[in-house]
Amino acid sequence: MASYHLSVKTIKRSAGRSATAAAAYRVGERIECQREGRVHDYTRKQGIEETFILTPKDAPDWATDRSRLWNEVEASETRRNSVTAREWELALPSEISAEDRSQITRQFAEELVSRYGVAVDVAIHAPHREGDQRNHHAHVLTSTRKLEAGGFTAKTRVLDSAKTGGVEIEQMRGLWAELQNRALERVGEVERVDHRSLEKQRETALDRGDKLTAEELDRDPELKLGPAANSMERRAKAVAERQGREYVPVTERGAVVHAARQARAAFREMRARLDVARDTYGIARETGQGRVSAGLAALRAATAKERSERNPEDFRERLSQVVGRSRDQDDTPKPEGRNYARERLKEIMEKDAGRDGQAAVHKLDGHSEYDLGEDTSREARKPSVNERLKDVLNKPRERLEIEDERDQEKDQEVEKDRDIDRDPGLSH
Repeated sequence: MASYHLSVKTIKRSAGRSATAAAAYRVGERIECQREGRVHDYTRKQGIEETFILTPKDAPDWATDRSRLWNEVEASETRRNSVTAREWELALPSEISAEDRSQITRQFAEELVSRYGVAVDVAIHAPHREGDQRNHHAHVLTSTRKLEAGGFTAKTRVLDSAKTGGVEIEQMRGLWAELQNRALERVGEVERVDHRSLEKQRETALDRGDKLTAEELDRDPELKLGPAANSMERRAKAVAERQGREYVPVTERGAVVHAARQARAAFREMRARLDVARDTYGIARETGQGRVSAGLAALRAATAKERSERNPEDFRERLSQVVGRSRDQDDTPKPEGRNYARERLKEIMEKDAGRDGQAAVHKLDGHSEYDLGEDTSREARKPSVNERLKDVLNKPRERLEIEDERDQEKDQEVEKDRDIDRDPGLSH
């Protein structure tokens, strides 16, 4: 299932970080930092699928040289606590192709260049070999100053300001969601991502009357594992897979995240089965089946262990086959004027051994209980609810009132008898 993730981080000198080291690590290259006099060599790093640099139209030629670019970034900042770069971390949909992932990442990077006039260095990473194989992601590293023909100039204060920074980032989050959803739509995926908070999504679902979706969204955001816990959990998963056993989290944070993911997976499975049942029921009704037959077909489809992975037309054909089996079993042509529900009930009753089953079948056929030739009168047994209801409906109002008074008198006499029998010396 496609999931949304976009985070924005800053590369700060006050935290002991540099733009040259950050760039070298993300693209897997060797960059010598002239300011620090250090060499950052990450050429052995694996899992890097694609890297590219985008710059404004009037940027100098040296901006396409990665080592020169980030050394110029470092040189343009003179303060000890300067923010030298900004990183946009993006989760890429696993449901689309590598080419499509590259395309939407490039479009997002182009928007950053156009909107803020900065230099952008992109690295697309494959999932970690020991982690979730759907975890395609991109690191988009940008300068914090505009890049013009003469080099780096003014700071991008619109992203730094408390008043405008949040608004700008939220708009970019919306753009990233839109780019992903377009790509998912192009490949025929029904899943969509949403950049808004869970609370906002839940409010929207309630406004449109979708209570089931609102219930699913009524949860806390997923806890972030962090690098150390994430590494431990990856190793635990790999060991469990090699040993052929179920993965058990080894950290508290991992246990919380695992439980939350299992709960969401169960809820999604429930929704998927509900959708299958609805589709099956609709097809059954369209083909002229009765409600009972359609309901049985829907129930069988919903309890199936696996959903069809074929295209929608194949899926619809499978549902039609399920409906067809139900029609053959339950909707054989029946002459008019027969109560098949009554006949089925009679059939079941006849299978029951003993006197009670025979009596019930006899009454179902419209015969009196006395026709059996045995004493099965109301005096010999307790009247059924149906019999008592008929008696009440058939009695005149005056008779009911008289009998009601008699019943009340009997109840009062019973209460008096209980009071007499009760031992005052005992605690009740």
